[in-house]
Amino acid sequence: MKSWFGRLYIQVFIAIVFGALVGYFLPDVGITLQPLADGFIKLIKMLLAPVIFGTIVVGIAKMGSMKEVGRIGVRALLYFEVVSTLALVIGLVVVNVMRPGVGMNIDASHINGSAIAGYAKTAEAQPGLVGFLMDIIPTTMVDAFAKGAMLQIILVSVLLGLALVQAGERGKPVVVVVDSLLDALFRIVAMVMRLAPVGAGAGVAFTIGKYGLATVWSLAYLMLGVYVTSILFIGLVLGSVCAWTGFPLIKVLGYFKDEILITFGTCSTEAVLPRMLAKLERLGCEKSVAGLVLPTGYTFNADGTCIYLTMAAIFVAQATNTPLGIGDQLVVLGVLLLTSKGSAGVAGAGFVTLAATLSSIHTVPVAGLVLLLGVDRFMNEARAVTNLIGNAVATIVVAKWEGAFDLAKAEDAYRNRAEVAAEGPVPETEAGPALPIPVPEAS
Repeated sequence: MKSWFGRLYIQVFIAIVFGALVGYFLPDVGITLQPLADGFIKLIKMLLAPVIFGTIVVGIAKMGSMKEVGRIGVRALLYFEVVSTLALVIGLVVVNVMRPGVGMNIDASHINGSAIAGYAKTAEAQPGLVGFLMDIIPTTMVDAFAKGAMLQIILVSVLLGLALVQAGERGKPVVVVVDSLLDALFRIVAMVMRLAPVGAGAGVAFTIGKYGLATVWSLAYLMLGVYVTSILFIGLVLGSVCAWTGFPLIKVLGYFKDEILITFGTCSTEAVLPRMLAKLERLGCEKSVAGLVLPTGYTFNADGTCIYLTMAAIFVAQATNTPLGIGDQLVVLGVLLLTSKGSAGVAGAGFVTLAATLSSIHTVPVAGLVLLLGVDRFMNEARAVTNLIGNAVATIVVAKWEGAFDLAKAEDAYRNRAEVAAEGPVPETEAGPALPIPVPEAS
């Protein structure tokens, strides 16, 4: 019994159920638990910048080829664009079939838009394509880490990794230092992950306590559509991709079950990013590939968010009786292809992106987003989990595409996934791979 309860996914699952009960029966208490969830996510976020930096620098430095880095980047971006476009199209098709907003007959002119004024203002401040590309370049290297801007950190890390490749023998001492720092950081991650059940349970308690299940029922059909579409996307699209690459989806879901539950409870994929990097490396993906593909995918491969965006945009049109022909919907789709990539890292990214999209096409009333405020948090769980699974699959696919995937290591990880301590990478010595870093079983 002790061994069973010591597994992280069991602890997180129990915490989520307990949090849901607290939020439902003691909503005032549930709302006060939000700082616990926020605190856990902040603890992880403080580690993101150095973990991403160290993983990319060490991975590229050990790769030893600038051409290989460029090839991996191009292939990853190509995959991201194809799959995220599929997600947008699938969301568009499902929302037209289900038509969840039809019959609501909401008069947009009578909607009080003050509740989304902040989102609309943020959307207006979002840069265009040129501005987005320029924002990838930090003002200073230190500024990138201070802001926690993921794309800026990736750029700095890639440049330093390439510089160390060019430096050859003179760069090896730096690589050793960064690698040692990375080992220490993953040990800190192992400590922080002890609090994962607290963060997940508190997050669910706050969500249900704040918004209540009555809010869910009012827009249950839309929520059902988002969840069903997300499940279909994972099973059909990602399942087909996995089958095509010879990698069963069910094994991926089983291997990352801890991270899936934590993401569901906290509504944050960032909460498990360091752990995902470590587990993907244990699964057989080379550090260089995992370090480049996974963090970049967090910005460019938000499959769950893409599904939500098309469904939410068309839902608002249906609810406000705004006529949208096929041509109009294709315009929405085209705009979302751009805006869905530009709001990563922005607070309330889903609403910001929707507001920016609806404002730019001047057809669907932006004020209609008020209809989604109450249930957005509940739908965020579905899109966060879908984003996580999509990026795990993407990293594995690109690794296999590059011939940078160790199948024997993957099979070993599957066989021992209940016992594997996934918080830290396997350190290497001159004699070869060492034993996994020991951490408490509950982590």
